[in-house]
Amino acid sequence: MKAVIQDRYGTEAVLRVADVAVPVPLADEVLVRVHASSVHADVWHCIAGRPYALRLMGGGLLRPRQPIPGTDAAGVVESLGADVAGLQVGDRVFGEVVRGHAWKNGGALAEYVCAPSSQLVVIPERLSDTEAGAAAASGVIAMQVVQEEGMVAKGDRVLINGAGGALGTIAVQAAAAAGATVTAVDRADKLELLTELGAQHTIDYTAEAVTGQYDVVIDVASTLSTEQAVGLVASGGRYVFVGHDDYGARRGRWLGSIGRILQLLWARRSHPQLSGGPLTRTNAERMRALAQLIDDGVVTPVVDPRTFRLDGVPDAMRYLKTGDARGRVVVELRPTGARARRPARG
Repeated sequence: MKAVIQDRYGTEAVLRVADVAVPVPLADEVLVRVHASSVHADVWHCIAGRPYALRLMGGGLLRPRQPIPGTDAAGVVESLGADVAGLQVGDRVFGEVVRGHAWKNGGALAEYVCAPSSQLVVIPERLSDTEAGAAAASGVIAMQVVQEEGMVAKGDRVLINGAGGALGTIAVQAAAAAGATVTAVDRADKLELLTELGAQHTIDYTAEAVTGQYDVVIDVASTLSTEQAVGLVASGGRYVFVGHDDYGARRGRWLGSIGRILQLLWARRSHPQLSGGPLTRTNAERMRALAQLIDDGVVTPVVDPRTFRLDGVPDAMRYLKTGDARGRVVVELRPTGARARRPARG
């Protein structure tokens, strides 16, 4: 099969397409013929090997333990492991393919990938393969920050900082569906899309300061200082830090956003509003919650108009880092005869 591989850590220049063996699923896994995957910040972390702490967390010390990057996939089940139940050959599925945290390569940027069956769900009929390929990684985190850490409920005033990317666009829709009044913060060229997705108010961060009081602040861009966060969160409210570090530009090489998380933990001693709600669900449960919202028609993954093929992954990574993308940057591997993509929003 064709796959993107990296023999060492570095920039997107270390990536190349090569012929490799088709993986064999373990007993609890399925083999998926990949129709779409995506590139995002966690993929960048794994390609770059930064922060260096991730290498000690399973990524591989001197080089990636898994040479094929990619953490999420949408496609068709080709074969089943011996212990798999609930899925059948031929099912259209999507989900994250990595076990545990996402700071390691999962092998999804390839024609075939093995994934734990428990982490995959059937693609809602209303989604194209491309939209499903945009949904898993961002959707899992969006469900976590909106439904668990943010505990967003009807009537809440919710601020989403950095709302125009893949995670933010799903978070806007999910918060609006919960009955919240959503204020979305991003660049001017993304605000019309965010209004269409359900944001009642928008702020162009390049032209005006982010002000006001909110019951929930979801800091997707992770640019708010402790002082800013404290000032924006109303009494009894919650601040949710996502951990984006602008592809290494804002955090240290060794710990990255882990260092900022440690700072917030210390600051919570005197500012309890910097804490979010408890994490109560697994990623598999978050995937099912995401699929339900999609099935209900209240969430649709946003795909950037620019999509890429497997040999264009280095260009996809370069585009990702510009910050110009609206929604998810998708890599399409759809073979002839597979379901065509729907027109992208925005």
